[in-house]
Amino acid sequence: MPQGRLEGKVAIITGGARGMGAAHAAKFIEEGAKVVITDILEKEGTALAGELGENTMFIKHDTTKQSDWKHVVSTAEATFGPVGILVNNAGISFTKRIEDISEAEYKRVIDINQVSVFIGMKEILTSMRRAKGGSIVNISSLAGITGYPGEIAYAASKFAVTGMTKVAALEFAAYGIRVNSVHPGLILTPMTGTKEFTETKNEVTKTIPLKRAAQPNEVSNLVLFLASDEASYSTGSEFIIDGGLFA
Repeated sequence: MPQGRLEGKVAIITGGARGMGAAHAAKFIEEGAKVVITDILEKEGTALAGELGENTMFIKHDTTKQSDWKHVVSTAEATFGPVGILVNNAGISFTKRIEDISEAEYKRVIDINQVSVFIGMKEILTSMRRAKGGSIVNISSLAGITGYPGEIAYAASKFAVTGMTKVAALEFAAYGIRVNSVHPGLILTPMTGTKEFTETKNEVTKTIPLKRAAQPNEVSNLVLFLASDEASYSTGSEFIIDGGLFA
């Protein structure tokens, strides 16, 4: 039988209990990886790991805590072996104008969307060096490339992910570790499926050249490519998936 594109690789996917993270996990399992799903959503994460089978495990994980990251990496290694893929997918969406947002709200978004990515890249390095190389895929956003009204905290965090990706790519290249960022536009996930977001979603869809939002699996195909050896010469780059919106 032909091998999958991630055969023999161990992956950690944060925010993997639902939405894009869950789609990434399913795709990775399909392609032969052993996958550690992490999330604060314990019930959903445990259920998904059960559905995906013996090559999957779930760990409850607050990505803003370095101690949690150490536990996740050490448990992944002890269970499956050195980690060769990290998908920093966990994050929150938050919309509030500059004049209305509080300092505490701003810092919460930064901690979850930005600081967690820094800690994750820092804590995975030793394991990836043991794996003789790897791929880190940081999920940013179109808001990590251009600004949107009401997105001061979200854009700040996602622009930071874009920049941190480039620095990590330069620092980790010597170890055979590639680091890239993915910039989704409108994706149909629980985050965008709320009643409050429906009107915005409908308005944004009208401006997308392909005239539709994306399914999570469409993003997973791109993340799979970057995680696989097929992307062996891609590092430090932004990969936009938005149906032509940014164009």
